[in-house]
Amino acid sequence: MSRPRIVIVGAGFAGLTTARRLCRLARGAAEIVLVNPTDYFLYVPLLPEVATGILEPRRVALPLTGTLPGVRLVLGEADAIDLDRHRVGWTDPEGNHRALGYDRLVLAVGSVNKLLPIPGVVEHAHGFRGMPEALYLRDHITRQIELADATDDGRERAARCTFVVVGAGYTGTEVAAHGQLFTDALARRHPRLDGGERPRWLLLDLAPRVLPELHPRMSQTASRVLARRGVEVLTGTSVAEATKDGVRLTDDRFVPTRSLIWCVGARPDPLVADLGLATEKGRLIVDEYLNVPGHPEVFACGDAAAVPDPARPGEIAPMTAQHAVRQGRAAAHNIAASHGHGTRRPYTHRDLGFVVDLGGTQAAANPFKVPLSGLAAGAVTRGYHLLAMPGNRVRVAVDWLFDALLPRQGVQLGLVRAHAVPLEHTAPEVPAPPPAGEAGEGNSGEDSPP
Repeated sequence: MSRPRIVIVGAGFAGLTTARRLCRLARGAAEIVLVNPTDYFLYVPLLPEVATGILEPRRVALPLTGTLPGVRLVLGEADAIDLDRHRVGWTDPEGNHRALGYDRLVLAVGSVNKLLPIPGVVEHAHGFRGMPEALYLRDHITRQIELADATDDGRERAARCTFVVVGAGYTGTEVAAHGQLFTDALARRHPRLDGGERPRWLLLDLAPRVLPELHPRMSQTASRVLARRGVEVLTGTSVAEATKDGVRLTDDRFVPTRSLIWCVGARPDPLVADLGLATEKGRLIVDEYLNVPGHPEVFACGDAAAVPDPARPGEIAPMTAQHAVRQGRAAAHNIAASHGHGTRRPYTHRDLGFVVDLGGTQAAANPFKVPLSGLAAGAVTRGYHLLAMPGNRVRVAVDWLFDALLPRQGVQLGLVRAHAVPLEHTAPEVPAPPPAGEAGEGNSGEDSPP
């Protein structure tokens, strides 16, 4: 008798965890196939450190073939699910369309940048959800400081030294905190900027405080660090319009800038909407066992799934890595149970606390609801990340040590162009192809500003 085939779509926190746990449970009794557009798992929480020159990109990109021995990797972007015929269609990196069947399907497709109907944002902002966006931002920040040093126009210099981050949640707060340190270090190396006006970072959010989803103590710690560092936090404020020369805020102020970084949140991968199944807040509805109603062979977890939150009856679990990891484990156990190995388990979650890396030695953390700040929070935050990473721990720790002892490198490699990271991109894991009529690989022309 042939082995049952379990297909997992997506290799984020939920998909990776499902695959790892199924390998241990199946012990070769099932064929496990992972469909993903990249050959690595991305440890997203450390992307701000990639974008600001602390970590090298491969430190947070763990190879799937090495991390998941025994799992067959299908390199491609899933773009069609035939629920009636039990088939998954995907497009490989060379544009070929392929398909394979499944006995069990796990949808862990994750999320993409959340868009809002604000004039000019899609054209002039860049998100921060994938490796290409982090690499682009690293180059872009460096380039703006270098161009600011080169110009004699004071207004242009100020605009190039101004960086606007929209969204004061986890990602936006960390990007602004790390970004201010990075640009300060870059400016010190340019004689015409050193000693003059500091690079300016603005962090905007319509909420009344930064980190609005976390405990007020963590918000206070982050606000204190940001203020001390010089980041301008504008609460109750957002972008009303974006242009190539700057942004107009909702309080009608105009801020000249060449840098608009969009961190307002996430929305489920568009593949979810294409399924034609019931959704809540754009996320695929599942029961407490992570099963899709009416399709006992289909499971969903992570950002794409509206998983009932046992700690908040009537609510769905938030889009966090902690929930995604635990949902992946529950999905694996319930898939095994569907083949007669063990019994089904409803999804449960125990809050272990949260950590927010604010750069340098600063962080905000509340492990097991114990509020921490300063050096203690920084140690806990880095320890948590080392424990949570599936690999590369020594390499990450060494990079942290080098950053503490050596000057940070600030060079732009030009590997990711602006057209490769559009805000509306439905696959932030991979660079978008160049627009029709423009040069493709090898294009060394000047990058257009966001």
